[in-house]
Amino acid sequence: MNQRDPRHVFGLDRQAVALAFDKASASYDAAAALQERVRNELLTRLDELKVSPAAILDLGAGTGHASRALKRRFPSASVVAVDIAPGMLERARLQSRWLRRFHRVRADAYALPFADGAFDLVFSNLMLQWCDDLDAVFVEIARVLKPGGLLLFSTFGPGTLAELRDSWAASDDARNHVNHFFDPHALGTALMHASLGEPVLDVDRIVTGYRDVVDLMRELKAIGAHNVTAGRARGLTGRRRLGAMTRAYETLRRDGKLPATWEVIHASAWGSERREPENMGFPRETVISPSAIRRRGS
Repeated sequence: MNQRDPRHVFGLDRQAVALAFDKASASYDAAAALQERVRNELLTRLDELKVSPAAILDLGAGTGHASRALKRRFPSASVVAVDIAPGMLERARLQSRWLRRFHRVRADAYALPFADGAFDLVFSNLMLQWCDDLDAVFVEIARVLKPGGLLLFSTFGPGTLAELRDSWAASDDARNHVNHFFDPHALGTALMHASLGEPVLDVDRIVTGYRDVVDLMRELKAIGAHNVTAGRARGLTGRRRLGAMTRAYETLRRDGKLPATWEVIHASAWGSERREPENMGFPRETVISPSAIRRRGS
């Protein structure tokens, strides 16, 4: 395969994704102001959709703030927080208390350990950018979503971190330094391929300011947003390349701050009659329903 084939360069290392977020679990909440803002916006959209789910999946739950908010909003519903990183789920335990108790399950979005049609609502805030096979992940989501159930998610679009990407390209165009993000067209197509109906997508752009490049890179590290693509630079980045990238980024400074653009895609779709996936290539070794999850450790 050609080294510049996007499937090779931008393919995600699942183990590296899990490890990055596991390491970031302790520092995540303090650095995740943008993630909180997007989560709150996604939650407000539930008011417009007027659903009353009995079983909810928070996919890519992280430290559990959305799971707790969903349990508060729908107190009689069973809420299941799923994440690939055990450290995140351990932090989520702090959000699961008494009247706001929810289940926590470690799983990969490509192979969810739940029965077909287990959930009325699948909620996912800023997780799908960590999945490089949209068809596979949406087919799996469609499988666990009841016909007529709601999928509501946010993810980052291709304009995200454009300044950082362009600055790296100016100094080191031989290697990939920033994760790849899917555009709305690719997301919409994958939703339809998975037979998820009536997809609606809209895009918001948020620009945040940083004191310097190091400030931005510290934040990315604190939230686990490392470059984990197959074509990423391995080992330490040379001082010369880092300096060249920094100088390129400095040309963008405005009002004393370096800008970073976040292109946020909000989307919804509805479950429909499912068909069996063909050769999706992910295992289904264990299938359980939300009600079958034992309460111990919740």
